Amino acid sequence: VQATLGRAPLGAKRCSRLLMPAQLLAQVRTELLRLACSEPCGLRGALLDLCVEHGKACHDVGHIAVDPAVVPTFQLTLVLRLDSSLWPKIQGLFTSGPAFTPLKLSTGFRVIKKKLYSSEQLLIEEC
Repeated sequence: VQATLGRAPLGAKRCSRLLMPAQLLAQVRTELLRLACSEPCGLRGALLDLCVEHGKACHDVGHIAVDPAVVPTFQLTLVLRLDSSLWPKIQGLFTSGPAFTPLKLSTGFRVIKKKLYSSEQLLIEEC
């Protein structure tokens, strides 16, 4: 997750890097493992989509097949939030102009779990 976020393209012409607080990484790890424990292949059977909320929009920043050798049985969408105190610093992020802006993520997130071979409803966990 951390490596994919580090390579995430944000904005058309600006270069940014998403910084993930250590406590967020631990919270995400715990939540993903908890949601995967009822699956036949555990976390190995997951497709993980990474998104970052920006205002009311959600920007796709990457996809991970946890174990490409395993047929995925469920999809997890991890929706991360930017630290709200950074809003004035990122207003121009999605506009033109060269710059490098490291962006810190908030510790709040949500995970949406969707079983790929089932008619069960979506499960949304807010953390």
